[in-house]
Amino acid sequence: MKITSAIPLIFVLSVYSLACAQSPDPKHMDAGDKAQTQKSQAITYQTNAVVKAVDVANGKVTLAHEPVTSLSWPAMTMGFSVREKKLFEDLVVGKKVGIEFVQQGSDYIVIGVK
Repeated sequence: MKITSAIPLIFVLSVYSLACAQSPDPKHMDAGDKAQTQKSQAITYQTNAVVKAVDVANGKVTLAHEPVTSLSWPAMTMGFSVREKKLFEDLVVGKKVGIEFVQQGSDYIVIGVK
């Protein structure tokens, strides 16, 4: 009688253990998993712009860009961060460029120039 009562309990605990083992738990992710998840969720935006100012020392560029409809932005002039110094080769004041950028917090970062 006791064994018959324990069988459903064992079954329920087994199913629960399998379900927990297969579901991702953020507490158990390592830093690499978190970085990869955040990176894969970053949206890349594109627009055309004219370079207005370049500050290589501080990793900044000021661009007068066309509207970015996916962000509901009108055409405007604003500053962007540039982390890859190599991109400054194509960011010359007065030059019209196509840019790709991502948002990180309240910062917008140029990740590509065409």
